[in-house]
Amino acid sequence: MTSLAQAMTLVIVEEHGVAGMLARISDPFWFQAFGCVLGFDWHSGGLTTTTCGALKEGLRDVSDEIGLVVAGGKGKTSRRTPLEIEAACERTGADPAPLVRASRLSAKVDSAAVQDGYQVYQHTFLFTPDGTWAVVQQGMNEDTGMARRYHWLTAPAFDSDPHAGVAGRAEQQVLNLVAGEADGNRKVATELAREHPSKVAREIARLREAEPRHLSLPRRHEARLADVDPTRIERVLLKSYEAQPTDYTSLLAVPGVGAKGLRALSLVAELTYGEPASVKDPVSFSYAHGGKDGTPYPVNRKVCDSTVESIRQVLSGTKLERSEKRAALTRLAGLSARA
Repeated sequence: MTSLAQAMTLVIVEEHGVAGMLARISDPFWFQAFGCVLGFDWHSGGLTTTTCGALKEGLRDVSDEIGLVVAGGKGKTSRRTPLEIEAACERTGADPAPLVRASRLSAKVDSAAVQDGYQVYQHTFLFTPDGTWAVVQQGMNEDTGMARRYHWLTAPAFDSDPHAGVAGRAEQQVLNLVAGEADGNRKVATELAREHPSKVAREIARLREAEPRHLSLPRRHEARLADVDPTRIERVLLKSYEAQPTDYTSLLAVPGVGAKGLRALSLVAELTYGEPASVKDPVSFSYAHGGKDGTPYPVNRKVCDSTVESIRQVLSGTKLERSEKRAALTRLAGLSARA
C-alpha cells in the first residue's frame, strides 16, 4: 500500500505537478477513491488515517526530490507537525513560520470554530518549499461512532468558508463560526475580545439569569448558554484581551481561546448585539485491489505489484530527461525489491 501510494504520487506529480497532487488530496471524493485503490476500508474512518500514513511513509525518501513533504498524523504524531515542518524547511531553506501557522490555524478551526460534535484526532499537513499546502484532518463523534473528514487547500483566509471540502454526514446542531454568512458575528466577537473580559462575563451571567423568565430561544441556544460558565470564561478571555486581536483570524490564533471562549463571544454578539451566528454545516467507490478488512475480498498482493509495474511502464514512456527518468525508475525498482 505504501509502495502503491508512492508510485501513484510520482506519476501524478510528473503529469500534473505537485500543485495537481495537492488539489487532488484536498478533494474529498478523490481522496476517498485514492484510499480505496490502496486497499483500505471504504466505509471506515480508518481509511483517512491509513491513507495519510501510507502517503507519508511512501514519500519519506523522495520528498526532497519531488518537492512535497507530508507531516503530522494521528494522535500524538499530529502534535509533532510543527517540528516536522521546521525540520523539512531547514533542508530546503524555506520559511517555516507561515506553514506552522497554517497547520495550527486549520486545526484550531476544525476543533474550536466549527462546533459540530466531532473531536479532531488526526491532522496531516502536506506542503511544498514555495509555501503551498493542503490539510487532511479527521474528527470523531464519540456518541455516534461516526467520523468526519476536513480538507483544506492553501486557504487565503481562515475565517470565511475556508474548507476545500468536508466529508461526512450532515448534522442538525452545528455552530459554524467560520461560515461566510456570519461575518457580522465575527466582527462583533473580535471587538468584544479586545474588551476587558468582565464585560463578556457580565453579559453571559445576565443572559443565563434571564433565560428561564424572559427568553424563548431555539434549542441550540439553550445548549450553548448552559455550557458557558461566566466565572471561568472571564479567565479564558483574559488571553484574548491581552493579545488585542485585530481580526477573527488573529483571535483564532490566540493560544488558550478554544471552543467555549469562541462560543461565548459569538453568543453575546448574537443575543446582545443582534449579529447572528451561523448553524450552516460545512459538509459538502469502487475497489481496485480489495480491502484490508477482507471486504469485498482480501488485498491481492500480486495485483498490487502488477499495478506498480504498470505505473513503472507509464513512467518509462514519458518525456522525461534521461537523468530524471533513470532516477524515477530506480526508485520504483527499489519498491519491488523491498516488497
